[in-house]
Amino acid sequence: MQLLEFKPLYMERVWGGRAFEAKLGRKLPKGKVIGESWEIVDRDDDQSTVADGPLAGQTLRELLEHSGAEIMGPESDPQKPFPILVKWLDCRERLSLQVHPPAEIADKLKGEPKTENWYIADADENASIIAGLRPGVTRESFERSLAQGKVEDDVQFLPTANGDSIFVESGCVHAISSGNLILEIQQNSDTTYRVYDWNRMGLDGTPRKLHIQESLQSINFNMPGANLLKPDTGEQTLADCNEFRIRKFDLAPGDAALPFPSNEQTRLIHVISGSLRDQVSGKILHSSRNYLQPFVTDLSLVAETETTLLITDQFVV
Repeated sequence: MQLLEFKPLYMERVWGGRAFEAKLGRKLPKGKVIGESWEIVDRDDDQSTVADGPLAGQTLRELLEHSGAEIMGPESDPQKPFPILVKWLDCRERLSLQVHPPAEIADKLKGEPKTENWYIADADENASIIAGLRPGVTRESFERSLAQGKVEDDVQFLPTANGDSIFVESGCVHAISSGNLILEIQQNSDTTYRVYDWNRMGLDGTPRKLHIQESLQSINFNMPGANLLKPDTGEQTLADCNEFRIRKFDLAPGDAALPFPSNEQTRLIHVISGSLRDQVSGKILHSSRNYLQPFVTDLSLVAETETTLLITDQFVV
């Protein structure tokens, strides 16, 4: 079983742009504003397909059903969806103010919980994100601000810079402002409740649907605002939660990453910048690409150039 790379699925978004061309070297559909590139996904309506090699063209769902033990390990359930969804986000305009429901609320609303991590690969000057409420904001005061169109007074703005990272739990109200290029690693979920959309029109020229009551039920008003993690050299843990662990590695040319042996666990490899060579297969791992290391696949990575990569592992299979 080879190291798996998948074809990206490009999603048009009203807040998107064309930065995947200029900054990631991607070829995008003409005349579209592309906000998201779904890199690894296993959902009923959206499926990653293998990009190359003997398994080219097979979907992630087909691979799990036919070779689940090889990809996810002998204790895995081949009928369960792959637990992580990986996206690139090109935020040319501010996203809606939104929230993902915590597990106990998601069940009641017939949605899915979604805890996520954002790695800021590139940020324009004065770029920022919104992550959480300001101290003292209550549900009642937030509802008043919504009615008056003053929600900006209630949320926490955090300036962003290249290499920053932030962990966003379900229940945390959030938005990404313009000028951010982000790698999002999240639970496999597509439940998003928009609480406010800055009076913007959608791609069809009409206001996008809001989910105010669902949002108010999902926001954890007792949750402190999230904090940005500033970059550190060497190895750095960006997130470590029940859903996943994410670590960052900065490598000089010739440096070896930590050993990633087979028959230990399934891993995701995210090359933020630079390139690496797998000493086992000889495969080159390129900048801005995301790879899946199956459970049975041995991997030994050495940096060819100065490289920053993330490793996602310890997710529930």
